[in-house]
Amino acid sequence: MLLFNRAGASCAGRTLSRWLLPLLLLAWAASACSPTFNWREWRSEGTPLLALMPCKPESAARPVPLGGTPTTLHMHSCDTGGLTFAVAWAELPDAARAPEALAQWRGAALAAIRLAPALALDPQTQWVAQVPGADAAQGLMAQGTTHDNRPVQMHAVHFSRGNQIYQAAVYGSRLPEAEKSTFFDGLRLP
Repeated sequence: MLLFNRAGASCAGRTLSRWLLPLLLLAWAASACSPTFNWREWRSEGTPLLALMPCKPESAARPVPLGGTPTTLHMHSCDTGGLTFAVAWAELPDAARAPEALAQWRGAALAAIRLAPALALDPQTQWVAQVPGADAAQGLMAQGTTHDNRPVQMHAVHFSRGNQIYQAAVYGSRLPEAEKSTFFDGLRLP
C-alpha cells in the first residue's frame, strides 16, 4: 500500500531519501577512517626496538652469515601507498663484531637493488641518521633497480646496540619526505 501526502508525493519515497543521504555520508566517513598510512607503534619480540609502522607487518626469520657467523635474521615488512617499510634485526654472539656485520649489511642492501656493495663507502650514499638508544647509526640512500628492472629508491638506517644489529628501510619508486621522516623518527631503543 502506497501512502500519499497532501501534495500527492509518496511518503515512502520521502522516507527513503531521508535515510539515503545520511547512509551515504556514513559510508563516505567510514572510508575516510581507513588511511593509507595507519601509523602504529610496533615492537618485535626478542628486541627492545620500538618503531612506527604504517601498516601491520608480516614477519619471517632465516639464517644469514653476518659478521662471519651464521645468524638468524628477523625480518618484518609491510606495503602501503606504493612503499615498502621494513625493519630487520639480528643478534650476534659478540658485540665486537657489530661494526663488521653492519658494513656487510649495508653492502648487501645495495646489492639487493642491483648496485655495487662498495658504494656503501661513498659519501653521496650516506645520510646523517640518529636512533635514540643506539650505540652507532649510519644512514644509506641509493637509487637502483628491482629484480624486474623497475627503478627503486631506498633509504635505510643501519644501527646497533650491544650485540644486536638492525636495519630499517623504506623502498619505493619515489619516497615522500613525510612518510620517510615519520618512519625514521619513530625508531628508538628504550
